Amino acid sequence: MWHNLVRAGLTFLLATLFSLSADAQSLPGIGGNTKSETTAPESELTQAIRQAAESGVNVVVLDSSGKLIAAASPATATSPDSPPGDNPMEHASHLMRAQAEVQKFRETLSQRLDALPNSLTEVAFILRATSPDGRIMTYAEVLFWTLVLFFFARIAVRMTYGERFAKKLMIARSQDDPQGYRDKMPILVFRFFLGVGGTILMMLVSYIAGYLIFDPVGDSSIELTIAAIYLAVFLSWTVSDLWRMMLSPYLTQYRIPVLSDQDARRLYHWAWIIGSYSIASTIFATWIADFGLNYNVYAILYGLLSLVGAVANVLMVLFNARAISNAIRGGKPAHQVVRLTRIVSYAWAPLMIGYIIFGWFELTFDLVLEHETSVPMIAGAYMVFLSIIIVYGAINYVIERYFDRSRAVARMNQELAANEAADDSDDVPVKPPHALMTYEALARRVAGILAFVAGAYAMLRVWDPENQVLPNSVFGRTLDVITILFIGYVVYHCFRIWIDSKIAEEAVDQEEGELGDEGGASSASRLATLLPLFRGAILAIVVVSIGLIALLELGINVSPLFAGAGVVGLAIGFGAQTLVRDIFSGAFFLVDDAFRKGEYIDIGDVKGTVEKISVRSFQLRHHLGALNTIPFGEIKVLTNYSRDWVIMKLPLRVTYDTDVEKVRKLIKKLGQELLQDPVIGENFIQPLKSQGVIEMQDSAMIIRVKFMTKPGDQWLVRKKVYEEIRALFAREGIHFAHREVTVRLADGAAEDLTEDQKKAVTGAVQGVIEEDQGDPGNGGPDR
Repeated sequence: MWHNLVRAGLTFLLATLFSLSADAQSLPGIGGNTKSETTAPESELTQAIRQAAESGVNVVVLDSSGKLIAAASPATATSPDSPPGDNPMEHASHLMRAQAEVQKFRETLSQRLDALPNSLTEVAFILRATSPDGRIMTYAEVLFWTLVLFFFARIAVRMTYGERFAKKLMIARSQDDPQGYRDKMPILVFRFFLGVGGTILMMLVSYIAGYLIFDPVGDSSIELTIAAIYLAVFLSWTVSDLWRMMLSPYLTQYRIPVLSDQDARRLYHWAWIIGSYSIASTIFATWIADFGLNYNVYAILYGLLSLVGAVANVLMVLFNARAISNAIRGGKPAHQVVRLTRIVSYAWAPLMIGYIIFGWFELTFDLVLEHETSVPMIAGAYMVFLSIIIVYGAINYVIERYFDRSRAVARMNQELAANEAADDSDDVPVKPPHALMTYEALARRVAGILAFVAGAYAMLRVWDPENQVLPNSVFGRTLDVITILFIGYVVYHCFRIWIDSKIAEEAVDQEEGELGDEGGASSASRLATLLPLFRGAILAIVVVSIGLIALLELGINVSPLFAGAGVVGLAIGFGAQTLVRDIFSGAFFLVDDAFRKGEYIDIGDVKGTVEKISVRSFQLRHHLGALNTIPFGEIKVLTNYSRDWVIMKLPLRVTYDTDVEKVRKLIKKLGQELLQDPVIGENFIQPLKSQGVIEMQDSAMIIRVKFMTKPGDQWLVRKKVYEEIRALFAREGIHFAHREVTVRLADGAAEDLTEDQKKAVTGAVQGVIEEDQGDPGNGGPDR
């Protein structure tokens, strides 16, 4: 009765699940041989054997009376040696082939389920025949006593090897606050090999104990069973050590993924238990196949065990999805990571679940149809994951070891910047202009790409174990193009990082002035001015070169492109003469080093500080805020106020009774005092001195003083000089002359002036004052 129940249950479960699946893959089959000496009618049995041989099937199912139950039919059997044209599915569409595979799957599954009761009887008979004492329970007893020996050996190894040796070594090498892969990877790898060593020692202790307690084993079936158990135990504990290395559930400071202690331990136990189950089920199914047992039992049992493993993997993904997504984002909220990382953190769980379900269907489809099964797709997913983790971790460890000195220098700079920021609480952190600012950051990006490539290659080996895809011309060319693009990406960023580092080295470290201050205080070096233009040129060269190489790799002739480029260049030369003039004028201005970024220049109608230089034009920022863009071709005369040195001359209006010699001595003394000023003393190239009287006006004598400073510093020094001269003259009783206009009238005529005459006199006086105030020679250039 239980045979009928098993048959009904398996029929309902498997037929429902596989009725919608199809796989067009057709590979050489594997299988076991089932022989029977029961005699059937000669003609029917001979015909069945001949049909089975022609169709490549090596199992013929008979009932207990010798009657044929299942055999290959002539309609569906195709001899391997028959011509290709004899196969009716050779020219069929993929849909028809898939439908034929589904139909074949249903028929084969039904046949295997019909033959399952007899197959189980055959398995029981073979197990009794191979057992030393003719009992099936002998294998269960071997399993039980082997596991008992492993249990006590594990306890003994933990108390000796673990507590007295491995633990002391780990404590001696552990750090309280390890940083990065350079500090963490060696301890994690060392912990892994300690675990593998403990597993090997446990197996050795168990083997010695079994050899001393039990009689020597002389039966090959028992030896095979013990070897399978030993292999399963070794692989199970090795998987445990691998997950402990990657998740570090009990060493928080050495954990590389961003996981809490609870999440890391839960994920570790899930992964270890499911991995151990998958290993045990695979080895058990292989053990059945190695005994030469009925293939029906092997296929159905392996499929059911794989179903339980697939369900467990799906549950592991569901229970740990949130923690793994957070680890993918590096512990950051979703809005703080780049879009690709955010998409991966959300999409990995449903994709993984779909992959697990499809992998189980694919494995079971191959088992039922007796196709050759290489690596199960679920196990292949773990291989891909391990490939990515190992490659990424190893490359990052090498990167951190190589860039150790540069990281130390960067750490010192960060500490200095933090100290300066603590002194000035108004500082606003500046966002770096690019995510890849150092060679180490580029190397980490490349490490991630190479880890992805390693995972993709491992996945390809799982899907294509016979290497049929890589030799394909289209796929190979696509890989070549991707490789070329990757090389171009690395080359461009190497040049960009080098140029940015040189620009940073050439940058002037100074305190920025407030908006609206006069510019020209300092300028970038010539190299820092030209390098941004070189960066754009290098980008263009890399993009064009990589594009041409990719087109050549795809088999496209690029000679017409060069001819077309020549025609387009000629057309641009004739039709855009202004553009060409601007580009060539800018090139010669920059070669002549006429101005640099940050310098204050005057080109006639416009003046200001150079903010940006492009291929065709540049931008000037006036101190009042206006931003002017000037093409290079429009420059006729250029005056640079930011080169070498600047002399500032200041006119002073004093009364006619002022002692000029006294003023000269006071100004000279003041100039020596200003050289010691902590704020502006270092800005002087020549001290403040008097040039004497330079002009005599109606109401004042004009005494001029001058000083020489670095370019851009004259404005700050001028403010201080005016302030000190005013205070000095006030202390010494020297008076500034006020502007006066003298109107001489005839005696007594002032009283006889009419209102119109008074207004005319007032207007004349006002005009003289305004003309005198508007004289640019009195106040220097209007900025």
